[in-house]
Amino acid sequence: MEPKEKTLAIVKALEGVDLDRQLVEIDRALSQSFVQFVKLAWHIVEPGAEYVHGWHIDFICSHLEAITDGVEIEEGEYYNRLLINVPPGAMKSLLTGVFWPAWWWGPRKEPHKRFLCASHSQSLAIRDSTKMRRLVQSEWYQKRWGDHVTLTGDQNAKSKFENTATGFREAVAAGSITGSRGDVVIIDDPHSVEGAASDAMRASTIEWFLEAVPTRLNNPIKSAIVVIMQRLHEEDVSGVIIDKGLGYDHIMLPMRFDPARAMPTMLGLEDPRSEEGELLFPARFPEEVVDRDERVMGKYAAAGQFQQEPIPRGGGVVKAEWWQLWERESYPPFDYIVAALDTAYTTKQENDPSAMTVWGVWTGGDQTAQVTRRITREGETMAALERTYTQEHPRVMLMYAWQERLELHDLIEKVRETMERYGADKLLIENKAAGHSVAQEIRRLYGHEDFAVQLMDPKTLDKLARLYSIQHLFEEGLIYAPDRSWADMVITQTANFPKARHDDLVDTLSMALRHLRDTGLILRNAEWTSDLDRSRMHTSSEEGPLYPV
Repeated sequence: MEPKEKTLAIVKALEGVDLDRQLVEIDRALSQSFVQFVKLAWHIVEPGAEYVHGWHIDFICSHLEAITDGVEIEEGEYYNRLLINVPPGAMKSLLTGVFWPAWWWGPRKEPHKRFLCASHSQSLAIRDSTKMRRLVQSEWYQKRWGDHVTLTGDQNAKSKFENTATGFREAVAAGSITGSRGDVVIIDDPHSVEGAASDAMRASTIEWFLEAVPTRLNNPIKSAIVVIMQRLHEEDVSGVIIDKGLGYDHIMLPMRFDPARAMPTMLGLEDPRSEEGELLFPARFPEEVVDRDERVMGKYAAAGQFQQEPIPRGGGVVKAEWWQLWERESYPPFDYIVAALDTAYTTKQENDPSAMTVWGVWTGGDQTAQVTRRITREGETMAALERTYTQEHPRVMLMYAWQERLELHDLIEKVRETMERYGADKLLIENKAAGHSVAQEIRRLYGHEDFAVQLMDPKTLDKLARLYSIQHLFEEGLIYAPDRSWADMVITQTANFPKARHDDLVDTLSMALRHLRDTGLILRNAEWTSDLDRSRMHTSSEEGPLYPV
């Protein structure tokens, strides 16, 4: 058949056919798939932006569909708790807060469903509420699902709109969900960047999430909670969900693929990437764009928001890999041993624990330095150690560490036992209220012991500045630790700082190493070379350290 004849045949076959109605029916059929609905409705929600598809959209949509389908994981246990950690720009807010409720009402024909949608700010929650309302009221949507989805006139505001089947979408700020109940609670970015950095604001949000949100469900058995966010702190809402084992399925999709952290979801779906560093959404975020954004954001923000780790891999200020592993069974002969104590005497679980670390200084290598020890009490000048230099310069060993919640009398005994067990020469305690009490009690009970007690004043330096001031000691390979669980506890907490849940051990580490720096017992490589050269020339130079502390 000639092309002209084919065209005439098609025109004749279409006579009397309502093409608009056919297109509507095709859209209705395709939209039974959530992903297809997103593609078809995109031009309503984002009319000025081209839709760009990525595999992660299929991945997320499949899990949201499972909640809508009421999938049973086990008999009587429904798939209705989902945590999604994805980078910014991955369409997380649009998928969960705009398209999903509209799809549930329309194509899935359940307009009675009630959605509570929370974010760290009311304005952000209202932003997505407005987009969904615009979609549901659009001519395109009403032609396809207007027979059962019609918004009421008396409850049709940006923050809350309702349909004639009594379903609604309400936008609230995290912390103010009381008074409402829903079939689905969607929590999109419960923390702001500033809020996650504040212990008080973060704790308030977590309390709201744990205590208020679960009570706002219409059906405690079947109603769903979905949390979607990027990581901002080790103890953000995601961290609490994971640490407490709250039964959430966890979708974790970093910007750059990390095979060590990849794992299947409860539905058996896996991140399809195979090469380490492979990008999540290269069609929108190619390599050059990700590189540029990482430089601008900095390592902490990039680790949390891009990689879904609240700290950079290997650590932040002090990387875990900078510690030197001591593999021998016994410690070297130490020239000087110092202990540092961060005080908090209470057994209440919600309070910070007390922490103590013990450090030994020795001259590296197999040679033993000849040392004359002259340790004095607080208030007197500490005499310098008289040392016969060897070819290796002083290094520092983490000898022991503990972290416990103890009452005052138990704390005092624990400290005394640790000091005696390791033969420590000096105990450092931070000069603060609790520290004063502990120092006073130790001096009263154990002033006759062979160790001195010194209160340390951090002056105007905050915790982060203190750690930065001794960062170079780790970078230069001067700090050692044995392969022990208590050492790993210190290494991990230090690597996680300043995003860690606790920082008590980090405080003791900074205190001890700054003390060793200030007294000249541990030097940088450059300082050691300069000091060694002067000793060989039999000089008595009084020059200070090269590195400012």
